[in-house]
Amino acid sequence: MPSLRDIKRRIKSVQNTQQITKAMEMVSAAKLRKAQLRVEAARPYGLKMQQMLESLAAAAAGLRHPLFEEREVKTTLLVVFTSDRGLAGSYNSNIIRTAQRYLNQAAPGSVRLGIIGKKANEYFKRRPYPIEFAITDLGGNVDLVRTRQLAFDITGKFQDGHVDEVRLLYTRFVSMVSYKITLERFLPIEKPSGVAVDTDYIFEPDADHIFSSLVPRYCVTKILQAMLESFASEQGSRMIAMGNATRNTKEIIDNLTLVRNKARQATITKELLDIVGGAEALK
Repeated sequence: MPSLRDIKRRIKSVQNTQQITKAMEMVSAAKLRKAQLRVEAARPYGLKMQQMLESLAAAAAGLRHPLFEEREVKTTLLVVFTSDRGLAGSYNSNIIRTAQRYLNQAAPGSVRLGIIGKKANEYFKRRPYPIEFAITDLGGNVDLVRTRQLAFDITGKFQDGHVDEVRLLYTRFVSMVSYKITLERFLPIEKPSGVAVDTDYIFEPDADHIFSSLVPRYCVTKILQAMLESFASEQGSRMIAMGNATRNTKEIIDNLTLVRNKARQATITKELLDIVGGAEALK
């Protein structure tokens, strides 16, 4: 049985851990609120951008744009969004497990990886999968300039024929306590089907110029929204994980306090027995 001093030292150590987890929970809650506001602000813009693209694509008969081009899928670029930091519960492992399942089901050598987040990079760099790019220094912050460059690089790989399809694997933020792992096709952009055109659009100067400006903006918006959704889900997972850790440390402290009290009571009882025994021996 550990000594009373060892138990006190352990209680102090767990109390220090409790202070850290409590502070991290509060920081994550503050970051989550900011991330949630950004997600809620970005969703209507992304939805309107998609609706506009679908309406104009349906109105422009015979439109041919490189990012709408359907071709035989021989190589797929899978862009995986994870976090740069840990202590977020099962958030990163769930995404990596989904990505690994997708890779196992695909034909060997048919999938290339694009990685956003240090945790996914640490996992896949030790495995035999080709990595096209890895961004590991965002730290949960969205950089619009780098997002534009990333969208430009991804669309460039598709237009050059380096990949035939691009898919995004990220977490869609649902609430503070839940998220949904989402795997969706990014490129080629799906042509709208069954979209009713209620407006007779007049393209000025022409449809090709309009789409040459609109489609890149749509791609940037899609990547940006995936980042915002993932970062908000990460903070929610970290807040929940740190909250659970704080509650667990409280249970450990309560159990150790009980053990300490029993040990102290046993020590006092032993000393009393020694005193009583000594007194009886003197009679």
